[in-house]
Parts: sequence; C-alpha cells; structure tokens
Amino acid sequence: MVRAAIQLYTLRDVEQPLPELLEQVREVGFAGVEFAGRVTDADGDRVRETLDETGLESVAAHVDIERLEADPDETIEFYRSLGCEHLVVPWLGPDAFETVEAIEATADRLQSVAETVADHGMAFSYHNHDHEFVEVDGETAFDRLAAATTDPVEFELDCGWVTVGGVDPVSLLDRLDDRVSLVHISDADETGSPTEVGEGVLDVTGSLEAATDHGVEWAIYEHDDPDDAMASASHGAEVLGRF
Repeated sequence: MVRAAIQLYTLRDVEQPLPELLEQVREVGFAGVEFAGRVTDADGDRVRETLDETGLESVAAHVDIERLEADPDETIEFYRSLGCEHLVVPWLGPDAFETVEAIEATADRLQSVAETVADHGMAFSYHNHDHEFVEVDGETAFDRLAAATTDPVEFELDCGWVTVGGVDPVSLLDRLDDRVSLVHISDADETGSPTEVGEGVLDVTGSLEAATDHGVEWAIYEHDDPDDAMASASHGAEVLGRF
C-alpha cells in the first residue's frame, strides 16, 4: 500500500505563506510533501515546526542539478534540516537525450551527483518527463539511461509523463523493479496537456497497484497546470487515498 504525498510545485501559484499551505495540505488528506523551490533559509524554522505540528513527512525535494553540482554540501544539509533524506533532479532538457553520446554524458553526470548525495547519506533519483522516451538507435533514451547508470542512481517515475511518452508505466515499473524509489501520479490528455488525474491517458489503478507490488512507499500527486490548485490537491488526495 502506497502512501500519498503532494509535489508542492502543484501549489506554486497559491499566494499563501508556506507553513499555512502545509497545514492545508495535511487537512485535505496528504501524509507527505515533496518540496520544489519556495522554501528558503529564512522560513526553514517555521516550516520545520509546521511539519512537526501536522505530522507531514518530508518525502523528498526537487533540486536543480546545477545547484547540487555547485554547492552540494550546503544544499544537502539544508534539505536534511527539513527532515528530507531524498533528493531528486526534476529535469534535464531534451538535448541531454538526443544522441547515444548525449545520453552517456547525462548518465555520467547523474552518476557523479548521485554518488555525492549518497556520500552524505541521502538517496538520489532522476524524475522523467516525456522527452526521455524518444527513440535513439532502436532504444528509448530512458532505457539507455537506465542501462548506463547504476546504484545509487534511482528513478522517480512520473507515470503520467511515461504514458505521454508512449510507454506503459506498469511494464516499465516491472522492468525497473527496485530502481524506482518514488512514483509521481500525474495525468494528461491525448495532446500531452496536463489534466486532473483520472481524466486523461494514465492508467491510475494499474500504476498504483504496480507501485505497491514493487514496494514503492510513496505516490506523489502532481498537476503541472491546475485551474484551481487547492481543488486539484483535494482531488489528488482523494484519488490516492483509495489505494
């Protein structure tokens, strides 16, 4: 059984102090949060207090790879201070996956950062979108990336974007097995535009059941472009709460 968290990027346009936003996240039914920007040294103490008061768990944080490369010690310790033990690179552009050589360079880069993070006692994952599933010399770029990396590189599999990329997330979870540390539950319509979970192309039930079968602890709800962010969060908590 997976536990439900929310990627705070979903709520980036909600004009509310982060501690108050975290309280609302708990009220709608999420057990954990995944950070993405917004939290700073200035409000770190209050955020930590709010996490303690609400019982929300700090599941992971999305951190740009450039920040991890430029200042790994301070970056890692900042997120550790928020109770976070898992850092995720949320994006590398399409050019990082266009050729075999580019994929190999990307793999080396992620491997290096992952080892630095692991040396600090934290887990590390890469979060996909859809462009990683372009075919490069007969294989998807994602499959090449997975083959070119080893522990401690793990994957935060965004099941919605996997589907948009033309791949079945259930089958991919089966192939990756214990290399998937977290799953994102997002959804999109047939044009690839984000939509509410359950209204698009994603096999929500199959993805969550597969995540459970493979021992993934957290399913993280995300909507890249919600019309009403808090209503979307509430919907996401309801959907994930069924599992």
